[in-house]
Amino acid sequence: MNPNNQNKMYKWANDLFPICRSITGEGVRKTLNYCKNLHPEILIKKFQSGEKVFDWVIPDEWNIKDAYVSKLNGEKIIDFKNNNLHIVSYSIPINKIISKKELLEHIHTRDDIPDAIPYITSYYSKSWGFCISENFKKSITENKYKVVIESSLKKGDMNYGECLIKGKSKKEIVFSTYICHPSMANNELSGIVVALSLIENLKNSDNYYSYRFLFLPETIGSIAYISKNLKNLKKNTLCGFVLTCMGNKNNFSYMPSRTGNTYTDKVILHCLNKYGGSFKSYSFLERGSDERQFCSPLVDLPFASIMKSKYKEYKEYHTSLDNMSFLDSNALLESRDILLKCIYIIENNFFPKLKLFCEPMLSKRNLYPKFGGAFKSDKTKLIKNLIAYCDGNLDLIDLSELFDVDFTEICKTSNVLVENNLLSKKLI
Repeated sequence: MNPNNQNKMYKWANDLFPICRSITGEGVRKTLNYCKNLHPEILIKKFQSGEKVFDWVIPDEWNIKDAYVSKLNGEKIIDFKNNNLHIVSYSIPINKIISKKELLEHIHTRDDIPDAIPYITSYYSKSWGFCISENFKKSITENKYKVVIESSLKKGDMNYGECLIKGKSKKEIVFSTYICHPSMANNELSGIVVALSLIENLKNSDNYYSYRFLFLPETIGSIAYISKNLKNLKKNTLCGFVLTCMGNKNNFSYMPSRTGNTYTDKVILHCLNKYGGSFKSYSFLERGSDERQFCSPLVDLPFASIMKSKYKEYKEYHTSLDNMSFLDSNALLESRDILLKCIYIIENNFFPKLKLFCEPMLSKRNLYPKFGGAFKSDKTKLIKNLIAYCDGNLDLIDLSELFDVDFTEICKTSNVLVENNLLSKKLI
């Protein structure tokens, strides 16, 4: 593992961590501009408030300058500027003195994690609120408090990022991550920085397939994008990956597509079984991220996901405990590298088929030992096994698993046989 890549991804996450993101607004644009500064190939695009996208409507743009709760003597007890999780996302403006009872009606905590500030949203209902730890809630004892939220809700834009790295083929591998959560490192930023690192690795490579990267507000962003791009997605998507929760210290987790039998599922499971160590598989019944949209029945795209701890399955999820100390640079690199292995397999996989009747004469092609009856090498064994099984119905992943031989070796040997005009090569 390259420590420079390790440190680079962690630095990107650290730079992005303080930004107050939501599904719209300046925080999203700041995040996208940061990504674009790293990779100018990323295009920043937008949907406008009020646009209808399937059954949804793009909401008004939300921005916030300040938010706090203070005692009547001016002492702030809850301050958005100290932690942007303190504010319920999409809170409407307010400036008034209220009773303790009314304040507590707008306070959110997690009593199961008493030291953590929870992450709460109110995107589609006009409301307001603050989030604090359960332990701090006990200190709210005065009869009256001043509440100030300097926010705005008005017609504007919902921004997203898109990057297409063209290959020889129009068939695409799509990576989608989200850009709508405030300061949470693993849940929000791990997907972004892994995507940025993949772009860095791919944009100057000689790729057969094309690679599309999407930086979307979760749910409404993927719905909006699909609504405008479904035809192209259906026509060209070969594999799709949702990137999230990739940066904590844990073994890998796998969220399949809705059917569990797409080409993406096949690639992921092969990589995890061969290179990922012990991992945990989930059912699509336990879905929770943008696979919900990409895999919905009328969309039906081949999207699946590799994670570390799955969303909702670690206690720090959607709380202030998902901070930079929770994010692990080594885990980020492991996640990036398993995806690079997936990419390598996708780029090199094909269906080989024998072109001759019966076994070809290998010796005249210098593919067989000079003396009959001699000890046969593993290489010779692999060649003969390939000849025996290359009927055009099995791809290199199938053959790698059948022979229990690394994909790289299967690929190398198969291409030697192709070069010797013994096998034909049909791409996926």
